Amino acid sequence: MPAALYADLIADLRSLLTELAQAPERFQSWDAHVELAAAGGLVVLQTKRAKGVVDSLFWGRPPKAAENRQLPEAAAYAAIDRFLGLGAHLALADALPAGVTLDEDFPHCAVRFAYRKKGAAKSRSLSMIFIGFNAADDAHAYAARAGETLLLAAARPLMADRLHEWR
Repeated sequence: MPAALYADLIADLRSLLTELAQAPERFQSWDAHVELAAAGGLVVLQTKRAKGVVDSLFWGRPPKAAENRQLPEAAAYAAIDRFLGLGAHLALADALPAGVTLDEDFPHCAVRFAYRKKGAAKSRSLSMIFIGFNAADDAHAYAARAGETLLLAAARPLMADRLHEWR
């Protein structure tokens, strides 16, 4: 079964993260943890609002650097937005097996995001690991090469033990 592409979910996620960055007052609560590994570097966005208190941390590590550095909020959001703006995305169907690593030639992003908008009846949450590509053809070629090494999501919606689409 071919790997599933996530254009619709990525568009939704991108829109929500942009709204969170630009208009956080629209959210009653949120807990976002996004880790982007691309081109040998790392960008991490952590932000949480609970009981009216916001706690945020944005940091990263440039390629070939040993130490992490604090990043401006805008830089962290911009890096993640660039990843979400790529042409195609695949998702892992479950956590990586022991000893397996993702190909550093392709950016990948772990997202754990739970939120509740003001006035909403319930909260929503997502926990997934995405791999980004310039085009769908690149994604399909990668999925064919990954074969049995990586367990890529083939059916939607993804509802595994650790990873899941919106629920």
